Amino acid sequence: MIFILSLFNLYSFGHFIQWFIIGHFLLRNWVIFLFFSLSWELLELFLPYNFAIETLENKISDIIINCLGFYFGNFLRKK
Repeated sequence: MIFILSLFNLYSFGHFIQWFIIGHFLLRNWVIFLFFSLSWELLELFLPYNFAIETLENKISDIIINCLGFYFGNFLRKK
């Protein structure tokens, strides 16, 4: 349980909110979403900034959080 909680941080909350808003107001296409989401995570591997330095587990949890945010944004858009 502690290991799972250590994968999430303040950036995880930001990722969720960002993709929720994009999914709710701007974008519906999952292919485009996955392209942008995965491209950003790959780009972070080469950025020389502290916020981009993460473990592989954190990268994977970011992608999961992105997907959840986008899914819920799209889900609430349909209602």
